[in-house]
Amino acid sequence: MALEYSLAHLTVLGCPTPELVYVAARAGYDYVSPRLIYMGLPGEPNYALADNPEMLRATKRALADTGLKIHDIELARVYDDMHPSKYLPAMEVAAELGARAVLSSIWTPKREYAIEKFAQICDLAKPFDLTVDLEYVPIASVNNLAGAVDVLRAVKRPNAGLMVDVHHFHRALDKFEDLDALPKEWFHFAHLCDAQGEIPSDRAEMTRILREERLYVGEGGVPIADILNRLPKMVYSIELPNLARAREFGYAEHAFRCLESAKAYMAKKSVHN
Repeated sequence: MALEYSLAHLTVLGCPTPELVYVAARAGYDYVSPRLIYMGLPGEPNYALADNPEMLRATKRALADTGLKIHDIELARVYDDMHPSKYLPAMEVAAELGARAVLSSIWTPKREYAIEKFAQICDLAKPFDLTVDLEYVPIASVNNLAGAVDVLRAVKRPNAGLMVDVHHFHRALDKFEDLDALPKEWFHFAHLCDAQGEIPSDRAEMTRILREERLYVGEGGVPIADILNRLPKMVYSIELPNLARAREFGYAEHAFRCLESAKAYMAKKSVHN
């Protein structure tokens, strides 16, 4: 069975959600992973479909026109003084559109608080048949594999999962063998991209690269095949923001190049083939 790929919104964040669907379909993706939860970051567009009925209708038309599906939505962050119920409207839309998962990450250093809130997000998502997949991020509070595993073992929710971004795995200096003992049922999808092999020591530079200068799969120094071959076969969501290439090629061509480079790399390295 062929590998399945999703186009993560951050790769083409300038595309409103309906356009994301059409771009992904033309490039040959199987799914899209839209950012349906507005985070309020500087310069970030707001694609919260729960608050935009017109864009929601256009997204439904795009999905119907293309036959594409939504795999996961983002991003249900855990941070200080937050209320998980704020994510309910996005979960309702996600379920209505046939999504499978909600991506989450933890940005508070308070461990017990983070575990409590992440567990609540899982409980809210369960009636919608959505998994909640925890992504550790090098610049977040839960910033490595061990930290994410600690949270998942503490919450013990059947719909909780672990989402490994190969960029973050490399930056966190995680070890391949630490993946071997983890429950296979935790894994529903992974993020694909590449990056320069040298790990930035400066937080600002690491942040810049992960948000705007990732590389096509096989182009950098991340040992992608070594990571993925320790994991079960799953959907691969390509999260590959590169502002310079998006400007040079346009969003549609950039998305196409992301997918073609990933397919070529996975075939060459025999990743789950």
